[in-house]
Amino acid sequence: MIHESAIVSPSAKLGKNVSIGPWSYIGDDVVIGDNTVIHSHVVVKGPSIIGKNNQIFQFSSVGEDCQDKKYNGEPTRLEIGDNNIIRENVTIHRGTIQDQSLTKIGSNNLLMAYVHIAHDCMVGDNTIFANNASIAGHVHVGDWAILGGMVGVHQFCHIGAHSFCGLNSMVVKDVPPYVLASGQNAKPHGINSEGLKRRGFSSDDILAIKRAYKELYRKGNSVDEALENIPDASEAVTVLKQFIIDSPRGIIR
Repeated sequence: MIHESAIVSPSAKLGKNVSIGPWSYIGDDVVIGDNTVIHSHVVVKGPSIIGKNNQIFQFSSVGEDCQDKKYNGEPTRLEIGDNNIIRENVTIHRGTIQDQSLTKIGSNNLLMAYVHIAHDCMVGDNTIFANNASIAGHVHVGDWAILGGMVGVHQFCHIGAHSFCGLNSMVVKDVPPYVLASGQNAKPHGINSEGLKRRGFSSDDILAIKRAYKELYRKGNSVDEALENIPDASEAVTVLKQFIIDSPRGIIR
């Protein structure tokens, strides 16, 4: 399953049925799980752990040193879960010692062509990054979040679970869970109702989220006033409130 033109380090560990395409390079301290397919002209460097059933398409660079001038060759890591699709020309960098020395991507994610995941980012499960979406260092992206084409996310921002950032948006503050955001700079434009329905949220949960959104964005409240006025009507709303309380940069308004 390893093409004769591929270069695989003796220290790399490959699981069962791993496929390495022509002209790909697998470096030192790389672990690749069962049934993962590395297509042609892919570079994977370590220390990196890549799970099972992933596909990494041509010209992607995975686990490279980060583009941070403070980085001085320290041993940092990349971890990628299972069942991810990483399309052409995606770049994913390892972490830095200024954070947790780790960049981490969960499972069941789709990273379309030319996506960039910078150092120290934490990406959950079931996310979609459309073509040319890029997240800067230390960004956290929650489960089921969607970043549209050419979205750019400023360093240290958090993108909440089940949120949707529209085409060509510039995100410089945190996007709360469930919120639709777009623009330069990104502003809130309602909640991701259709996405929530598809993922099995009850009508009661969606109604509670809508009411919380009105308190936060439609009634002229400050963030603190909105938090006081939003009842803990459901677990989904509690998640929203806690995200806002914990927000390191403040939320989009």
